[in-house]
Amino acid sequence: MSAPRILVVDDNPELLTLLSSAFEEAGYSVLTAPRGRTALDLARREKPVLAVLDILLPDLMGYDVAEGLKRLRVPFIFMSGVHKGGKAASIALDSYGALAFFEKPFERRKLLDAVRKAVPAAARARVESAFDVESGPQVAEAAEAMQLTARIDLQSGSLQGTSPLQLKPMNRDQVARMREKAAPPAKPIRADKVNTGPIQRGSEPDPVLQPVLEREGIRRGELKDNLPHLLAAFYNAKETGELGLMKGQVKKIIFFESGFPVFALSNLVADRLGQFLVRAGKIDEQTMRQAADEASSKKQRTGDVLIQMGALNEEERLYYIGQQIKSILYSVFAWEEGVFTLSFQAMARKEAIKLDIHPANLIMRGVKKLYKPERLKRLMPQSARPTPSRDPSFNLSDVELQAWEAHLLPRCDGSRSVAELVKLAGKPENDVLGTLVALASLRVLDLR
Repeated sequence: MSAPRILVVDDNPELLTLLSSAFEEAGYSVLTAPRGRTALDLARREKPVLAVLDILLPDLMGYDVAEGLKRLRVPFIFMSGVHKGGKAASIALDSYGALAFFEKPFERRKLLDAVRKAVPAAARARVESAFDVESGPQVAEAAEAMQLTARIDLQSGSLQGTSPLQLKPMNRDQVARMREKAAPPAKPIRADKVNTGPIQRGSEPDPVLQPVLEREGIRRGELKDNLPHLLAAFYNAKETGELGLMKGQVKKIIFFESGFPVFALSNLVADRLGQFLVRAGKIDEQTMRQAADEASSKKQRTGDVLIQMGALNEEERLYYIGQQIKSILYSVFAWEEGVFTLSFQAMARKEAIKLDIHPANLIMRGVKKLYKPERLKRLMPQSARPTPSRDPSFNLSDVELQAWEAHLLPRCDGSRSVAELVKLAGKPENDVLGTLVALASLRVLDLR
């Protein structure tokens, strides 16, 4: 029996990718459309059995699209991040005849249940992981990326008597030693191109990737500048699963639980706990090498060996592992090329440590700390006029702003250019551009 064909309509390309991937894994054939007129054209031509429809679209209101779908006898489910509350639900269900109404952020599984209730489908076999990080070779990343990671000022009040960690930049000798341990590069292949992300791409070469095992049910695409929007898509769908990121031989996986990033893994030598503790100034390199050798010979974790050596106690280990995970998360904001993969799980990875960090603040800090000046200028041209978004990915109350940022935000009303806003802020240009790009990445601001 062929898979039921459904239509998903949303102008957020990352949420569209995530939802279509989840529906395909659940056994559906999925059509996608970012605009209302495109959706109606697809519905006339392809005759889907159901549509999942955002209310706020760039060209038509979802309500207008719904009227067209009714004439085509295509049932539909509404979703919205702007139209909320009992009145919006009543209009969607009673006035327009939607089968269901979901406010963003919503639990993707509840949406899937509503789709299954209307149109049952046979689920595909569950995919375990996008790709393997732990059993693959440990590799070294470019020195530049590791220097950028050193900008991160990790914060946590979980360990009494500790101050925010400032990771030390790696020197040339450390980088050289890691490169000696790195696996030889495999023959590269080019990625299949998937159109993702609203930010226009500069004149960069097409990314080159190492071979990845293709598995049914995993959606992949080019990373470009879309990491913030992928994080927002997981949040808006309250998704549990994995976001795999790969650049050359470097692989990192972010684990999500109900839309929140809770854990991360990396195959980078510098992201190992021992190397991280050296960079954090907790242990020296000699202690790290001794612990690593003993862990390898006894087949134990480095953290366990460091505790046995008296270099760490259990509370410190949990604290530093949490900071290590944050470092992995923030480091991928420095990537301007690579590929991403999406996969979904019944539950997040079982670990003793799970982060409690809101994705809005992860995005704000990652963009401001790790986007280089030339990247900020590419994404935020001097002539652009930031204006409030009609459909933000996050509530402004979720975003931690400094006093000067909160003062600048009301002035981003579309009447001033970026150059004018930089002058008004009275702060260094890169600081202002970082804030504006971060707010645009959260879709708190749009550009015109």
